[in-house]
Parts: sequence; structure tokens; C-alpha cells
Amino acid sequence: MMELTKIEMKPEARTTDMFPKVSIVMPSFNQAEFLERSILSVLNQSYPNVELIVMDGGSTDGSVEIIKKYQDRISYWESGPDRGQAHAINKGLAIATGEWVGWQNSDDIYTEDAIEKLIECAHKNPNAGLVIGDMSMIDAQDKKIRNIRYIRPSYKSILAEGMVLSNQSSLWKRSLHSIVGYLDENLHFNFDYEWFLRLLHNTDAAHTPIVLGSLRVHEQTKTFLNQPEFDRENTLILEGRGTPVFIRNLYKLRRYSIHLLNGQFRHLYEQMQYWLRK
Repeated sequence: MMELTKIEMKPEARTTDMFPKVSIVMPSFNQAEFLERSILSVLNQSYPNVELIVMDGGSTDGSVEIIKKYQDRISYWESGPDRGQAHAINKGLAIATGEWVGWQNSDDIYTEDAIEKLIECAHKNPNAGLVIGDMSMIDAQDKKIRNIRYIRPSYKSILAEGMVLSNQSSLWKRSLHSIVGYLDENLHFNFDYEWFLRLLHNTDAAHTPIVLGSLRVHEQTKTFLNQPEFDRENTLILEGRGTPVFIRNLYKLRRYSIHLLNGQFRHLYEQMQYWLRK
């Protein structure tokens, strides 16, 4: 039987108006190849008030040894069976004490100033309960594949276009969980999309046009291995609230127009090259 290992929460760091505490939950299961890089991307943040919570699902590949290597800098960690990634994230969010929260997958990374830039965005947009940045896609060796540029998301825009934001570069106010609830543990592939739909139905968002996180593409990613399940869950999430094709195209045109107005010509050129290759 898998031994459950826990470390007690450390005393809460002093929260200030300028540096509200940020809690990052990292769900992990047998990702030892990438886990250390993900952990260090949180621990090496330029922002001074970060709480890292690692929820390991009972890994047997050396992940626990990596976690123990940094346990004096991790606020809380445990290793034991869970009911999937959404369940692991929910357990971590329930433990979190930060004013702002987010999750980072154990094979993905933040840029070193990601949290600082997101909190700066929050200060500039006090009515926003969700702040996001842009994202890059990287390979197993951390080499950039391409950047993905976003604009300020809304409930209607992600309903029309899908995931035009990412957990890899976003934070939201922890207090929103008392209104919105937590991630849907019945979903195993598209729970992030369903979560951000619910979140944006209840709060405004703000966007900072800087790459702040990276999604790693490799042969063991869930997207790579389970595209049919992604499609099935996506259909389930959108049941009864589908958007007509012409509305989806209008939102896409709006997004590209904003990129043009912002002078992001290189991004549009890279997008065109990507879709031509695809």
C-alpha cells in the first residue's frame, strides 16, 4: 500500500498590499523527468510571497525524492493516491492560504517573473478576479516551439473560441471559490476549460501581453495520448450552450484585429506558418 507522506504547513508569510500571498498548487504523478524544472520555476520566482503546494498522486518514478530535495522551501506536500488531476488540484486549493491562487502542471513552467507580472496586472485592474498572461509551447528540452498570444478573455469569448487562455500563465482570487466552487472532478481532460468558463461567468479578467508560462509538449502529455476523450468532454461541457459558427468566426476576427492593432505582426505570421504546417 502506498505510504502517505505529509509535511505540515509552514507559518503564513506576512501579506502586504503590494505583495499579497500567491499560492501555487502543483499536481504531480510520475513526471520525474520534468518535475524539478517545474518546482524550481515556482521557487525561483522574483516575487517575494509565494506558497508552493505539491500534491503528488503516489508516484513511483523518483518524483517523491525530487520533492523531498526541496521540502524546506515547499509549504506543503503529500504523496498518495488521488482520484485524478482535478481532485489533486482541489485538495491543494483547499489548503492554500494565498489571496491569489493558480496551478502549474508538473511538466510545465513559469518564467521567473511570472507571478510578479501577474500581480502588477492585478494592481492595475482592481476589479479583475482573474489575471492572465501569454504562453509559449516548449519541447522536452525546454526549446520554444511557438508563442501563443492572448487578449483579455470573457465568458462569451472562451465559450465561442475555447481555451484562449491557460492555467500556465494565470492567477485568480481565492475568495472566488466560495462563489464558483472548485474544479469538476468528473472531468479528467477538459476540467480547465470548464473551470475557466465558470470563473469568467462570475468575474472580470485582465490580460498582460507578456509570455509568463510554458506548456510542455511531449509524447506523454494527456492531449497527445487522449484527443478523443478531450473531444468527448468538450462536447459534454458545451451541451446546450453551443455558439453558432459565424459568432465563433467573429470572435476570432476580433482577436486577430486586436493583435494587429497592438502591432503583433510577428505573432500573426507565426500563427499563419503554424496552421500551414498543420
